[in-house]
Amino acid sequence: MSKQALVSTDQTIFVRDHCLCLAAQRVARSLSRRFDEAFRPIGITSGQFSILNALNRPVAPSIASVAQLLAMDRTTLTANLKPLARDGLVSIAPDQSDKRARRVALTAAGSEALARAMPIWTQVHGDIDEALAETAAGGDMLRAGLAAVA
Repeated sequence: MSKQALVSTDQTIFVRDHCLCLAAQRVARSLSRRFDEAFRPIGITSGQFSILNALNRPVAPSIASVAQLLAMDRTTLTANLKPLARDGLVSIAPDQSDKRARRVALTAAGSEALARAMPIWTQVHGDIDEALAETAAGGDMLRAGLAAVA
């Protein structure tokens, strides 16, 4: 007696070809690899660039506010901050008005790393935007759609 699949191959193929979540995951991994490779010479990843950029503020933000901005949970952000702190790119200190909260700031080295990364980001992002402009949807429409979903 053969065991019949609970989900048909046709259904699997339909999901593969139509699932927005899968498509977004694939694009996110592809973009991350592309930016990771571009940032490799300065020793940061695309995720670290996003964190450094989120910290580039006049007043050190709380970990909770950065986590919200980056759509990360605080535990994941804290784990991602540890190598940046170890490498001297960020500092983490208790909030002066609420000792339960912590604030995170760019150090001088972190600001320098972000400054070195920004032209790389600009170039790679420009290349991607240029490629998207050649599609029917274009980059602005894609960004608007992604923002609507988020």
